[in-house]
Amino acid sequence: MGDDEASLAIDTLVAGIGDWRGPALARLRDLIRGASPEVVEEVKWRKPSNPAGVPTWSAHGLLCTGEVYRTHVKVTFAKGAALEDPDGLFNASLDGNLRRAIDLREGEHLDEAAFLRLVQAAVAHNRDGARRS
Repeated sequence: MGDDEASLAIDTLVAGIGDWRGPALARLRDLIRGASPEVVEEVKWRKPSNPAGVPTWSAHGLLCTGEVYRTHVKVTFAKGAALEDPDGLFNASLDGNLRRAIDLREGEHLDEAAFLRLVQAAVAHNRDGARRS
């Protein structure tokens, strides 16, 4: 699936969410895409139980995924455990050795500047890892 095709699929997914979670995912998506010109949008893991798939963003490897649950929107950073989080944005999947996530619930405020820095740190981490390979 090409970048334009993936973007259209994510547009459709976001538009189909009929409550606060749609705009929340759309805003997170805008921040992620705006963090670096290297970010590529994709949709992965389509299956019968989730035909829309999972929005993902990559730069030199997977950065993060965006998923919508009944009570929250989740952004999971693939290598979040390796990232500094001085603003304490990570609030889920804290015990894993690799991933970290941010669960955003209705009415919660996200420090967008801190989120942008976190995405940029993930891009840099992946870029540095790609250079070492």
